[in-house]
Amino acid sequence: MAPSSDAPTRTSSFPTLGERMGDSFHCLELGRLESFLRRRRARPNFPLELNLAENLVEVLRKANEFVPSDAGSILLDDPAAKTEDRTGGRLTFIAAFGAKSDGLVGTSIPANRGVAGHVYVTGTTYVTRSVRSDPHFYSGVDRRTSYTTESIIGVPIRIEHEVCGVLELINRRETGSFNETDRNLLEIFAGYISISIQNVLDGRQAQEIAKRDNLTGLFNDRYLHIALSQAVTECKAKGRDLAVLFLDLDYFKRVNDTHGHLAGSQVLREFGAILQSTVDNPEAIAARYGGDEFVLVFPGLDLESAVDIAERLRSEVPGTVFCSETGEIQQEPLSLTGLTCSIGIATMGRHITEETTADQHKSTLLRLADAAMYVAKETGRNRTAIAGEPIRRR
Repeated sequence: MAPSSDAPTRTSSFPTLGERMGDSFHCLELGRLESFLRRRRARPNFPLELNLAENLVEVLRKANEFVPSDAGSILLDDPAAKTEDRTGGRLTFIAAFGAKSDGLVGTSIPANRGVAGHVYVTGTTYVTRSVRSDPHFYSGVDRRTSYTTESIIGVPIRIEHEVCGVLELINRRETGSFNETDRNLLEIFAGYISISIQNVLDGRQAQEIAKRDNLTGLFNDRYLHIALSQAVTECKAKGRDLAVLFLDLDYFKRVNDTHGHLAGSQVLREFGAILQSTVDNPEAIAARYGGDEFVLVFPGLDLESAVDIAERLRSEVPGTVFCSETGEIQQEPLSLTGLTCSIGIATMGRHITEETTADQHKSTLLRLADAAMYVAKETGRNRTAIAGEPIRRR
């Protein structure tokens, strides 16, 4: 199983047990572990509060204590590249111990190659007592690292019921070959690896849910204030502009009064989807502020560009047919047309003239954009207004 030609990446070493046993344990640094955690709705910017690297290495340590071996590794797939039958993509060495293991971590093999690939594709544990006569063994890693493999045991790692990687030990010490007891123990340790990964994913998902508005899936107002303050700080430090758009649906109360609150909720959800599709920049923030009010934040965007986006949005809404199909909330199609929105804009470059704190910047931008939005409403609705400037007539 030959590693990829990529240069070895920086790893974290945990030598406490290794010093006693003559082995060194290595794991990918936290930043490199991120891509292997993009499963379910986990977001990559969530911090690894549980130190996954230390957890994975500890599992390897314990596995080596119970099943003493010359070397071992944990391989995970890339969830963005794996195929349905698992034969495509690659397996990456996430953590390893033993001779040459420091150069192994961070390299990868085809997902269907060698004993690890066989375990990954079939989803079953595999033991070979003599690799020289085993049809699944591939000697590429041995050739690359000048290592001699004699025996291997590989156990699949699962997240829920889906195979995501392999726990592998090489060259059984003492007995010389792996047995049924070793197999049972390694399957338990593979379960510990699964739990470690799931704990991180579940923690990320819980925090992500706490940031979100239940109805639209956009960020909620609580997270908006946190994220906007952070964005202001970063833009000030880099000398970048930042635009805030405050949006409100016009005469939205009429939808609720005429068709009921379920129809109103469906409209808000569909309007949120329009806003989300507008925010194609990963730095941008789309949030539901409350009721039928929404906020868009665009780091790096100047006033002219912000007006262009606002006008494009404002022009799109009247032609949108809301509740055109049966939705999760509104069970009967209503085909609502003619809705409009009013938008207010404020930017740091145009409207922040004093050197204040990031929180004060945030509050000022929200207040000015909100006030501009009300100017747009009071002067006829279905308009875009810039804070402190005359209304732009359509």
